[in-house]
Amino acid sequence: MSGLKIAIIGAGSSYTPELIEGFIERACELPLRELALVDIEAGREKLEIITALTRRMLEKAGLDIRVTAGLDRKEALKDADFVCSQFRVGCLDARISDERISLKYQVIGQETNGLGGFSKAIRTIPVAIEIAREMELLCPDAWLINFTNPSGMVTEALLQHTNIKVVGLCNVPVIMERGLTEMLALDPERCCMQFAGLNHFVYLRELYEGAEDRMPQVLAAALEGDERLVPRNISPFRWPEALIRGIGMLPCPYLRYYYLTDSIMAEELAEAAGEGTRGEVVKKLEAALFERYRDPELNEKPKELEGRGGQYYSQAACELISSIYNDKRTIMHVNTRNDGSIAGLPDDAAVEVSSLITRSGPKPLNVKPFDPDTLVLLQLMKRFESLTVESAISGCRDTAIKALTLNPW
Repeated sequence: MSGLKIAIIGAGSSYTPELIEGFIERACELPLRELALVDIEAGREKLEIITALTRRMLEKAGLDIRVTAGLDRKEALKDADFVCSQFRVGCLDARISDERISLKYQVIGQETNGLGGFSKAIRTIPVAIEIAREMELLCPDAWLINFTNPSGMVTEALLQHTNIKVVGLCNVPVIMERGLTEMLALDPERCCMQFAGLNHFVYLRELYEGAEDRMPQVLAAALEGDERLVPRNISPFRWPEALIRGIGMLPCPYLRYYYLTDSIMAEELAEAAGEGTRGEVVKKLEAALFERYRDPELNEKPKELEGRGGQYYSQAACELISSIYNDKRTIMHVNTRNDGSIAGLPDDAAVEVSSLITRSGPKPLNVKPFDPDTLVLLQLMKRFESLTVESAISGCRDTAIKALTLNPW
């Protein structure tokens, strides 16, 4: 059949209008014939709301794309060319529980960091493996674009334990890239940025505009604490000058959970005692968003979605799909198999690294060796991630405990 079929798993997510907007913007390079939206029974109502909004958005854009929606995942996956994964096992209530339990014991429990990230991985990886097994039978040539969190660990589990083609995605490097381009008035056509590390544990290593090294300006900007460098779900903050001068790189905002643990712990406790944990805040935001999505006159992604923290997902996810489909060889920052790109980490590990995106998948760019002090942190976190994946697959409690003892929160 001519045209592409794209399945969206977890389509009842409030993020889905971001994806639809991205597909609409790339209609000339992504010939979609069908969007298959699928969710679970608990998400039925939200799926119905998103489906209606999707059809209105496509109608406004004048695009004749079939939209199917339902709870039958196998039907959605059948003959798909690309699969977008954005589901949340246990819904937001599970996230809130993770956060509250963590804070009860004075440890960090953010969605992808600390105890919260561990718990989410243990819940999510078995479901991701189940989906991959279905893909192996129903759409063996499809690419899975994974932005189900924790993206790095989910991607590693799929790379090591299934035969599907998978790329993990996070919007944090995209936010940093766009923020720096705006702050430093860079020419995107002349810029080359290299990110390397792990998901939510990644660093900007290099930024060149033409032949000019712009990292000195990057580090100076980082010390100013500009809000354009952080997702909307993270409050603006400043890195300690000694840290930035010492490592000579720009850490992603989530690294504050490891470099600034005490201040983050105090901040999370204060938020939980006031407005609520991030999960509780998001639950209120989502309720308001879906009321907005219900409006039969709404036929575009509402601006309010930016407050959800997932800005630029459409640009990242849809550009990744387009780059694979069209063999565009765009450089993007993705979660993929290391294959020697970061020295000191296992070749079969999932890393977040700038990669050339081709029809055959990401080709990670070689990374200048990390300084030993940073490398040891990456190795520690990677071992934590690998043990977490192992425990999620095997169900072994002892392996889970061993993983938790390594996490430096």
